[in-house]
Amino acid sequence: MNRKMKKQNFEIGLIIPLVLALALVLLSFTVSCADNPVAQKLSLPEGLKIATEENRVIKIANFYRGMAEQDIWIAVSRYFPSINASAGYTTLARQPGMRFGLMQANTSDRDYPSYGVNFHQTIFDFFARENMYRASRESLKLTEKDIFRTKNLVALEFINAYFSVLEADKMLSVGEKEVEALTSHARMAKDLYEAGTITKNDLLQAEVRLSDAKQRLLALKNMRRYQASVINRIISRPLNLEIILSEPSVDTALTPQLEMIWANALQNRPEIIIADSEIRINELKENAKKAEFLPSFFAEGGYNYTRNQYSVYEDNWSLVLGVKMNIFSGGMTRAELSKLKIRSEQLREQRKKIEDEVKLEAERYYLDRKSAVENIAVTKEAVKQATENLRINNVRYEEGVGTATDVLDAISLLTLAEKNHFRAMYDLKRAHAGLLYAAGEDLTLSFK
Repeated sequence: MNRKMKKQNFEIGLIIPLVLALALVLLSFTVSCADNPVAQKLSLPEGLKIATEENRVIKIANFYRGMAEQDIWIAVSRYFPSINASAGYTTLARQPGMRFGLMQANTSDRDYPSYGVNFHQTIFDFFARENMYRASRESLKLTEKDIFRTKNLVALEFINAYFSVLEADKMLSVGEKEVEALTSHARMAKDLYEAGTITKNDLLQAEVRLSDAKQRLLALKNMRRYQASVINRIISRPLNLEIILSEPSVDTALTPQLEMIWANALQNRPEIIIADSEIRINELKENAKKAEFLPSFFAEGGYNYTRNQYSVYEDNWSLVLGVKMNIFSGGMTRAELSKLKIRSEQLREQRKKIEDEVKLEAERYYLDRKSAVENIAVTKEAVKQATENLRINNVRYEEGVGTATDVLDAISLLTLAEKNHFRAMYDLKRAHAGLLYAAGEDLTLSFK
């Protein structure tokens, strides 16, 4: 019996540490997964779809659509009658009455209930309600265009961030290639130094250049991580989520002349359409305000009941057809109308300013694209020349003809040429996206 109990205690003593160890392993694995989430693959069309649907800026802009729709219902409500109901109970200190010479007679009870239902309907107000309704409809169109503008802005931001991450990936590959070339050179320099072919100074120079390249590579990795966080912010994902991007196929063919781009921008840019809508809304409000100088025709009626034993009829129906007109309000209506006219002039001037800004923006992207195309041609040739230059200097150095400085300079030149080439490539793609945005194109459709 004692042996059996000892055996059970021994087994329990083994199981408990194993369970604790397993729990620690699972906990460390969970923490590791939280710190290093699984990388997410993302293409440009997928990212654009997520960005234009889940971005917080767009969600905020969508609330304005709901408010604009309610403004339409507010405008429509003016066409319907206003109906009010009331009820009460009156208690008087003295009972109402009237005097006929020396005689007195009560005219009402001292305490009595009353209730009534009344309506008011505007029949004609010289199209004031019509103008306010049209203004609310125009406001909804304005809101839709503003949402489109916001989506396009978010799309452009996402596209620029997307290409910036891809550019950072290319820069990382160039940096790794530079470190690899400098490592190979440092190894060769060490062998030559041990063989007594070169001096200690050449070896130290190679090692310093290698250390500097590793530091710059680390900076590139940090920059790539930051650019990935920018994308995660745009698509409302955790900032530390690792993403793997695929290279999109972007048609950067020759674009039309600048004058044609300007014409398309002035016709399609939502900012200009919004400015036109604001002008129309203000003009409709002007027309509605002018109607206040004219009479409005209305109908009123209702049913009222007051308990009164001294009255022939305790309840009664009523109907009134009338007209009312604001004769004098201290100049308030005229001042409000003048304010709206000044606002119209301001909006027209603001529209001209927007036209200039849109044309200037389109010209900037047009010139950026033109420069990028020229830079790609130049840097592509520079990469070929720098590659050949490095090959020649490596051969010369191995044969003892060239110097270490020549090899290091050749590596630096090749790295610089490759970085300039990739930078020009992605500058072209960013400028192309910017030019489409400046022309008023829908970027989510342009980058399907």
